[in-house]
Amino acid sequence: MTSSGTSTSTAPSRPGSDFAELTRSVKQRGLLNRRPGNYALKFTVNAVLLGLGWVGFALLGSSWWQLLIAAFLAIVFAQLAFIGHDAGHKQIFRGSRANRVVGYVHGGLVGLSFAWWVGKHNRHHANPNHEDDDPDLDIPLLAFSHGQAAEKRGFQRWTAKYQAFLFFPLLLLEGLSLHLSSIQAVLRREVKATRLEATLLTAHIVGYLTAVFVVLSPLQAIAFIAIHQGLWGIYLGMSFAPNHKGMPMLTAGEKLDHPRKQVLTSRNVRGGRVVDFALGGLNYQIEHHLFPSMPRANLRHAQPLVEQYCSRIGLPYSQTGAFASYAEVLRHLHSIGAPLRAAARVAK
Repeated sequence: MTSSGTSTSTAPSRPGSDFAELTRSVKQRGLLNRRPGNYALKFTVNAVLLGLGWVGFALLGSSWWQLLIAAFLAIVFAQLAFIGHDAGHKQIFRGSRANRVVGYVHGGLVGLSFAWWVGKHNRHHANPNHEDDDPDLDIPLLAFSHGQAAEKRGFQRWTAKYQAFLFFPLLLLEGLSLHLSSIQAVLRREVKATRLEATLLTAHIVGYLTAVFVVLSPLQAIAFIAIHQGLWGIYLGMSFAPNHKGMPMLTAGEKLDHPRKQVLTSRNVRGGRVVDFALGGLNYQIEHHLFPSMPRANLRHAQPLVEQYCSRIGLPYSQTGAFASYAEVLRHLHSIGAPLRAAARVAK
């Protein structure tokens, strides 16, 4: 509906009662009510798929066909991670403890520190697309603003030059990066329940590597891990990247109210139920950022209300198709790297 290059100054200033009215409308329709039956179905489906994957792995034994199992498990791990995301936002249960239990279990299943990820993700929600304060923009090998690009040196400067071409290949490392960051956070005692997190991570790593190297030959095991972790990283990256990358950036001193800060920096992805499932509801990024605790299944019902609200107050609402969203991300990355490429040509 709007392009990712929308200026943050285009929306007229309106009283906070506009958003309060939207919130009342959302509550009156029960869209903030929990959906236990829907999540029970998701738990069941994911458990069945996870079980089928590992049973198939055990029955197939030492075979190169296991690479198909690796690809299948990459999809399952992403779906498990989406549940962890929802638990981190308290979308599943009203009580914090029950959500934490679900989060810790799912973090253990995929090999992530739930507490570390929640802390990082909450900072992102508080400062979406903020050049200095959004941890999702702190990626050494990429630059999302000209200011970030100018600060790159050495190998990081080279990757920033060609980041549009390297973006998807670099996502192959996203899963490994998440594992390493989780391990570091636990070792540095940066998370609560350090002993629990350490136990879950250790159990995951030992169990995963033992299964892979006992059942498969060394070469098959390495290939299995590379396919599984690489595709999982790409899946997660492709689920999160369209949400904010290429949207307006916020800088120090720039003050916006809650709805403007969240809507102007976010992008929705169209596509219906298939995209809803594939992206874990993250395709309704605007609604999710406005109402983080809204259960995933309710986001599509809130979408027309939010779009109407934005239209009424003159607030740009960005929504595009899946392929178009990736094209916008790549165009933005390419434009940020342009000055670095130009400087390299001059230096020659």
